[in-house]
Amino acid sequence: MSLNIKQIQAPIEQELKVFEKKFRQSMKTDVMLLDQIMSYIVHRKGKQVRPMFVFLMAGTLGTISESTHRGAAMIELLHTATLVHDDVVDDSNYRRGFFSINALWKNKIAVLVGDYLLSRGLLLSVNNKEFQLLEIMSTAVKEMSEGELLQMEKARRLDITEDLYYEVIRQKTASLIASCCAVGAASVGADETVVVKCKLLGEKIGMAFQIKDDLFDYGDAEIGKPTGIDIKEKKMTLPLIYALNHATWSEKRNIINLIKNHSENPKKVEEVITFVKRSGGIQYTTEIMKRYVDEAKEILFTFPDSIFRQSLHDLIQFTIERTK
Repeated sequence: MSLNIKQIQAPIEQELKVFEKKFRQSMKTDVMLLDQIMSYIVHRKGKQVRPMFVFLMAGTLGTISESTHRGAAMIELLHTATLVHDDVVDDSNYRRGFFSINALWKNKIAVLVGDYLLSRGLLLSVNNKEFQLLEIMSTAVKEMSEGELLQMEKARRLDITEDLYYEVIRQKTASLIASCCAVGAASVGADETVVVKCKLLGEKIGMAFQIKDDLFDYGDAEIGKPTGIDIKEKKMTLPLIYALNHATWSEKRNIINLIKNHSENPKKVEEVITFVKRSGGIQYTTEIMKRYVDEAKEILFTFPDSIFRQSLHDLIQFTIERTK
């Protein structure tokens, strides 16, 4: 891939190093079991994409501050809490190639760990009187929960429309990246109209990010995610929704039957994947993803040019060019 995450991080490399130390410190606790789990979480962290959005947005609009660091830590605590809870909800034993918290310490402990992480994020904002950041983060928690529940409610009947799909991913995924950009802007004292604009920028990026994830389900084995996972889990994603909307009545009935009753059969899942590809679902979904990226860049280019803005542009591109 042409874009390298290390190159994108270059303008905020020192900030990320400081952030990592502060974040580790924020995870410390006197409860031995909890400290052991916190240490496990810290050592298996991902690319820190969400803190990168916070720092790059802040750098684009002003001077990165202590408030920016607190905002990035709050976002990362919230994100980690949701991942821990998601693994319990999905009954998943793995996360990024490692055992999940619930796999190693069971569901009850995993739920409490997620609660603990969330409370640390809330206290970090309250103790430092970061009430604007607290409002942004709390709104994200509310929207993510609503999006997850909305998807669960509709998944039972497999009747998600395209508009409803967009609403689910806006709440479930895009709201967190939207809050990253809003927190970055608010942390450097940007006025409310700019914070709102940055939130919209993050929302567009988040929409493209999730649509890219949905496309992985129909990709090749080299992608890193096995194909057909969403189908096996009976998740209605955009490629499938588009294909069903353009199918004959008998085709639609057959495909829905396969998803409802034969999602554990690899040959039947492959049949669904072939149907989606043949129906133009992949091409349509790729065009929608690119549209969201173009809209995000349009907002980004209203801000002054700088190395931070360039890296933010590259990070947006990275979200749709990534291979896992």
